[in-house]
Amino acid sequence: LVGSEMCIRDRYKESHKMRGWLLVSFCMEAVFVLAQNDADSVDVGLQQMKGLTVTEKVLPAAVRSGAPVQTLDKVELERMGVLDVSDAVRHFSGVTLKDYGGVGGLKTVSVRSLGAQHTAVLYDGVAIGDCQSGQVDISRFSLDNVSSLTLTIGQSDNIYQTARMSAAASALSIETSRPDFENRDFSLSAKVKTGSYGLANPSLFYAHRFTSRLSCSLYGEYLRADGNYHFTMMNLTKPIEGRRNNSDIGAYRAEVNLFARLTERQDLDVKGYLFDSRRGLPGSVVYDNPYAAERLYDRNYFGQLRYENRFSEKWKLKASGKFNYSWNKDTDKKAAGPTEDRFRQTETYLTATLWAMPVKNLSFSLAQDFVYNDLATTLEECQYPERYTSLTAFSAQYRHPLFQVTASLLNTFITERVALGRAADDRKRLSPAVSLTWRPVKKASWRLRASYKDIFRVPTFNDLYYLLIGNSRLRPEKTRQWNVGTTWAGRMGRVADYVSLSVDGYYNEVDDKIVAVPTMFVWKMSNVGKVETYGVDVNLAAEWTLAKAWNLGMTAAYSFMQAEDVTKRSSKLWRHQIAYTPKHSGAGGLVLETPWVNAAYNVAWSGERYRLPQNKESNLIDAYADHSVSLYRMFRFKGHKLRLQVDAANLGGKNYEVVRYYPMPGRNFKVAITYSL
Repeated sequence: LVGSEMCIRDRYKESHKMRGWLLVSFCMEAVFVLAQNDADSVDVGLQQMKGLTVTEKVLPAAVRSGAPVQTLDKVELERMGVLDVSDAVRHFSGVTLKDYGGVGGLKTVSVRSLGAQHTAVLYDGVAIGDCQSGQVDISRFSLDNVSSLTLTIGQSDNIYQTARMSAAASALSIETSRPDFENRDFSLSAKVKTGSYGLANPSLFYAHRFTSRLSCSLYGEYLRADGNYHFTMMNLTKPIEGRRNNSDIGAYRAEVNLFARLTERQDLDVKGYLFDSRRGLPGSVVYDNPYAAERLYDRNYFGQLRYENRFSEKWKLKASGKFNYSWNKDTDKKAAGPTEDRFRQTETYLTATLWAMPVKNLSFSLAQDFVYNDLATTLEECQYPERYTSLTAFSAQYRHPLFQVTASLLNTFITERVALGRAADDRKRLSPAVSLTWRPVKKASWRLRASYKDIFRVPTFNDLYYLLIGNSRLRPEKTRQWNVGTTWAGRMGRVADYVSLSVDGYYNEVDDKIVAVPTMFVWKMSNVGKVETYGVDVNLAAEWTLAKAWNLGMTAAYSFMQAEDVTKRSSKLWRHQIAYTPKHSGAGGLVLETPWVNAAYNVAWSGERYRLPQNKESNLIDAYADHSVSLYRMFRFKGHKLRLQVDAANLGGKNYEVVRYYPMPGRNFKVAITYSL
């Protein structure tokens, strides 16, 4: 919500500044344009300004959206002093981040208790797939090359999108930086981060403009850390002290982008991506033993392209294609003997979306996606599954100055083949979604909104075919999401220069939840779960001008989430909170900007939660609060920029646990130096 509303806040600031310029313009008999909050523009009829090019990226209008949308753009991320994608995501309400600790620890995102498999992750508008586990580790993405992070819950108001975007209960969209050329044909940014536990993280971004229509960018990064931090934790009533073992990481990331404007109406973007990492998995601290020897090797390469043709103001087309290759090796030195398992998966993805506006205020879109996935492993009796997915989404939207209605219908068809054994049955389903936003008072930026989405997730290849626990007869998990909320943004007289507020109440149902249950001899994946979730998300942002060049900003997010197991009334788990879902959680931040140095304070906190479905004392995980402080200063000289930043994280120094028996690092520090040309 915060980053998206920067545009609205800036317009309030501009309106305040223009009052002085208005008097000057009368004296000098010049041309002026006055920006107002409730009008897009004012035509004074004096003369036309020419030669003005606007290059700012258009961000989602969170205040006007019919479904919850939260955005952090690059400016806001820098103001907050956030250096990692996972730390930024924690500032979104309704999010549960599963973090296994350390720089190299796996990090996945669950929204409103639905699970990480229900959260789609998009990279520059194209979905990142993982047919094996259905979860995307967001620690593999760097924040240095990111221009915005957007979380959409339910169906987006943007109907000009892929069908795959409509096929997820929520979506985290990561947009990378595009070249910004001013007075030269190239731009350069170099950054070095270092800090506790042997952290070394240099990165380089270079962009070059060949012609007015053709440019490219290159990004490279190296990350390494020992990660063997000291920890103290409780095992029931007994304190345990030790040092994390096997928590190191070494990783490379690289991207190459080509941006081509074929004509005034046609654009083509091409991306190549590489990620290569070797890291230890520190494991859980059980029986007072922190030793671990499991190693994970990851290689991920993909290439994608996006083409758009804006035929006219009435209709346009965009298409994308992607090929993804992922390879993993998991080794472990167990007491029963060493193991080594290898996994390879590929994905071929094609999508096209046609948008049209036949009459004023009424628009339609038709999106068609095709996905092919395959998986090969070195496990015994590997079934070598293949999946063919067809997604077709038809959407309609009507916009009025006082209200907006968006509706969509998604058709899904999935078929699978295996080399050995029995393949899963074909799946066919229609999934509707609708959202409404209403502006009761025309001259006020207060809105009411409501949305509904019916969607499902297909079982992963692990759910269906992994060793003996896989079950090819699994049905998809079905979810229904209801949301009712209100948003407001504006100036509050002398109280604050800018305030924005959103409050959303929601109710989710999950049927045929896929869980592992014990059978006579082994555990087996089964559709035996049903979950009901109801809660409230609150987001608040405010801005104050304290004095000349002195500004204070504040953000706050709070979530109440009651996610209960309602599978069987006679069960001992009836109405128990599901595992790893806190009832209360939130995040907040304060940013003070001064002429000398800027300071940011951030906190992320979580209430108590349970590590297992049964809510009893032995399964309880304590609440925690992670406080951090950042100090930073920007120096400018003759076109050069130098930014210095110092961070102190987890000021309380407590080794809290996000995942039971995985203690997080205590108090730690980072220093970041960024040079831009």
